[in-house]
Amino acid sequence: MYYTIEEFTNEWNHEANLTQKVLDHLTDESLSLKATPEYRTLGSLAWHLVTSLHEMLSRTGLDFVGAEHEAIVPVTAKEIADSYRTASDNMIAAMKKQWTDHTLNDLDDMYGEKWPKSLTLSVLNSHQIHHRGQLTVLMRLAGLRVPGMYGPSREEWAEAGMEAPTN
Repeated sequence: MYYTIEEFTNEWNHEANLTQKVLDHLTDESLSLKATPEYRTLGSLAWHLVTSLHEMLSRTGLDFVGAEHEAIVPVTAKEIADSYRTASDNMIAAMKKQWTDHTLNDLDDMYGEKWPKSLTLSVLNSHQIHHRGQLTVLMRLAGLRVPGMYGPSREEWAEAGMEAPTN
């Protein structure tokens, strides 16, 4: 949980930049990939990351422009990536304008439970990290380059002339 808006925005900006790197590496052709018939496509999973920002934080009363939860998945990877960037930037700007550090203690109805805004922000950040990891697996299956997150990716190791770890 977070105690200040600055604490959240510092961590969010780091994680959002990593998510943006992943989204910027998607291709239009990759969006239809599914690991199995029962699961989301790569495109619908990426779009879920975009729409969850507004879906979750609109429940807290935060007013900002972002893709609505029911919005149809775009057909281009660029639109998904651009929509994430816009929603994330708008969310942070609205938070800085509409909330104070004390607001983070306010309780909101979140999926049938009462959560302080600070918990909602923590869940939102964990949610994006979780789905970003899923996206990287689907990207590998689609033959896409996966950018490094908390260290170099396999491709980045090779570009540096080093052998990537195998375990």
